[in-house]
Amino acid sequence: MAKSISFARGAPSLDIVDVQGLRAAADAAFEADPGGMTAYGTAIGYPPLRAWIAERHQVAPEEVIVTNGSMQADAFLFDALVEAGDSVIVERPTYDRTLLSLRNRGADVRMVELEPDGIDVAAVERVLAAGARPKLAHIIPNFQNPAGYTLSTAKRERLLELARNHEFTVFEDDPYVALRFEGAPLPTMVSMDGENVVYASSFSKTVCPGIRVGYLVGPAEIIARIVRIATHTYISPNMVAQAIVHQFCLSGALERSIEKVREALRERAQTLCETLERELPDARFVKPTGGYFLWVDLPRGTDVAALFEAAAERGVLFVKGSDFVLDGAESSLRLAYSGVTPEEIEEGIKRLAEAYHHLTAAASEDAA
Repeated sequence: MAKSISFARGAPSLDIVDVQGLRAAADAAFEADPGGMTAYGTAIGYPPLRAWIAERHQVAPEEVIVTNGSMQADAFLFDALVEAGDSVIVERPTYDRTLLSLRNRGADVRMVELEPDGIDVAAVERVLAAGARPKLAHIIPNFQNPAGYTLSTAKRERLLELARNHEFTVFEDDPYVALRFEGAPLPTMVSMDGENVVYASSFSKTVCPGIRVGYLVGPAEIIARIVRIATHTYISPNMVAQAIVHQFCLSGALERSIEKVREALRERAQTLCETLERELPDARFVKPTGGYFLWVDLPRGTDVAALFEAAAERGVLFVKGSDFVLDGAESSLRLAYSGVTPEEIEEGIKRLAEAYHHLTAAASEDAA
């Protein structure tokens, strides 16, 4: 069997991870603060990194908690704000782990269609007008997972207005914000309205996934509640990893790493789009302007579950679109281009197209 090519995982390949920079940051961390980084610490996270993040976001340290990855930050926020039966607005499609986490808590998940410029805020208004009183609206504003779309400034402003008027919190889940290929960055919603937004991000996408360092920024009262939950959960997060990230940031390696990852992703996204257009012209997609992901719609009636099996037989992996919604999206799929080289992308899409054409030819024969 040919070498497996995976478009399934949203993670950078080793060739774009700054291993040497991480090694240097680890040496610097052990030299600078061996006592602080090897002790238990407290649930707020490694204090110097917390202070660095606070300064970056222009907030007080009391408005920041640093966690073991952003998924744990998400879980703490849901524990603090969402109870069984509470309504939560999410994008359709949305990150499958978030969807699972909310459903496991018994939340009343209200999926609102995602458009190329972000969530359909008019549809959000209709949900609210129909009587929903959400506790939270979960939004991935930049280069959304799984769709790759970005929320426009106008929609950010309107969503914040709705949050103020209807008294719900916007959960701005933003791990891909630094990975923009073109254009100027848009303002974060937390910088536009610090009272009604809790912001999450991570170093997994810009440093490396294995570092497992994420964080939340939000109103001090909410952060204090989350600190109490964290204290009862683990006493403190991984001080060693957070101290290494802190030195990585201080040294300037973070900005260099972001630029390296951004350039690699730009090339990979371009290769993916060009190869899809050439090999699989039935595919419909919006060219990404940043991030890790491309959402592909195939013609209505395409059985992506069958395509998943046929592609796997050819050594190609992806994630079915149906994994990111409560129902539907049977003709859609997500392709992650972050962990594959341009050469692997071309080969993988050729195999995917071969699987697709095999299935469509078989379906035509059955219909005849």
